[in-house]
Formats: sequence, C-alpha cells, structure tokens
Amino acid sequence: MENICEWQSCKESGEFKAPAERDNVKNFKWLCEEHIKLFNKNWNYFEGMSQTEIENFLKSDVTWHRPTQKFGSSDNFFNILWNNALSDKFSFFSTEKILNTLIEKKLSEKDKDAFKIMGLEFNADWSTIQKVFKTLVKKFHPDRNSGNKEFEDKLKKITLAYSHLKIIMVKK
Repeated sequence: MENICEWQSCKESGEFKAPAERDNVKNFKWLCEEHIKLFNKNWNYFEGMSQTEIENFLKSDVTWHRPTQKFGSSDNFFNILWNNALSDKFSFFSTEKILNTLIEKKLSEKDKDAFKIMGLEFNADWSTIQKVFKTLVKKFHPDRNSGNKEFEDKLKKITLAYSHLKIIMVKK
C-alpha cells in the first residue's frame, strides 16, 4: 500500500517519515521528497522552548536523558556488585573457619605478588584485606578518574590480586 504525501494539497507518493509532534516519536506523517526537504529545512526541535529549557535538554542529552546515580546510591549497579563482593554469607572468612593463618602457610610468589599489588603485609588478616580493597577500588575506579586507562588497568590488577587472596584465605 502506497502512502500519499500529507502536505496540504499534495498528491505525490509519501515515502519519507517526519515527526508529527516534537515529543512523540511514534506519531509521524508521510511526506514526498520535495516536502520532506522543506520540512527538514524549517524543522526546529527547540522551537517554543526557553533558553533554560534548551540548556536543560542538552545537559540531559549527555546521559541519554536518564538520571545519573552517585557511586554510593543504593540502586547503583557498582554498589550492588561491591556489596556482593564483600558479603560473606557462608562465613568462609570467619575466624573459626581460617584454621591456618598465612603466617603458618608457605606463600608462593603469586601469593606474595597479590599482597604487594594491594600494598599489604604478608600477614594481613581478611578484614584488613577487605578494607584495603575497598579503599583501592574507590581510588582507582574509572568513574572517579575520567575513564583513564592506566587507572582501569591498575584496578584490574588489584581486583585479580583480591580474588587470589580471597581464594588462599579459605585454603586449609
């Protein structure tokens, strides 16, 4: 079925979509090539908006018109991930479960490297490791460092070191 141009008194084929209303992208009209060019030439999305409304729209456009969240907000993905990373639902790291301390264990080079990357002493306990990890994540997180690749790489190393330490803390 062929659409007819919806421009006043035009009988040409309407092949091009044009928004019928500024704020409703689902509502459109069909126009022929000549009239779509006229429409586009005269289209002003900001027509009827105040300077403040335009500035607010452009500011909101930076985040795709979605609200931003602070790192610490309760529904922030990273906050949820962070809280889950530190939760110990099964009490793996409680003092009763850690029978052998790291002092009694022989540390491999990989174990030592993990402690060094996080700036920890080799005899650090689990709660100290968690606290240091939390501090380092906040310090090196890309959102806090304008997406700097060096900080992102450093955070990856820290996260891998933390994961490694988490594993060796539960070994018996």
